[in-house]
Amino acid sequence: MDVEPDVRFEFVLVLKGDPRGIQRLAGDDRPRTMHLREAACSYYRWIVDVIYDARGKMYLNIGWEKFARHHSLQAGFILLFSYFGDRDMSVKVFDETRCRRDYHGDSTDEEDD
Repeated sequence: MDVEPDVRFEFVLVLKGDPRGIQRLAGDDRPRTMHLREAACSYYRWIVDVIYDARGKMYLNIGWEKFARHHSLQAGFILLFSYFGDRDMSVKVFDETRCRRDYHGDSTDEEDD
């Protein structure tokens, strides 16, 4: 089970069309950048610029395309974002079968025979 620090808010995003395009998010904070990381993977963070429209909606911009390409995101995938404040956000990726994708493994321990 993944144990995350206190989550300020969570939301789900279903990817439609080109997943490498700008993605709209929600929230009250207005950081200029976000540090994205895969859930259960605390050692690597993707720095992504954030822009806002006239209504205050937040969009992931520069850096999102690299994240999407690296994780082979496709239309139909579901992303679960968890925002912890201080520009820290984790992402869980679920593929078209609705199974969570595991990019780095949650554990490197192997059972002994």
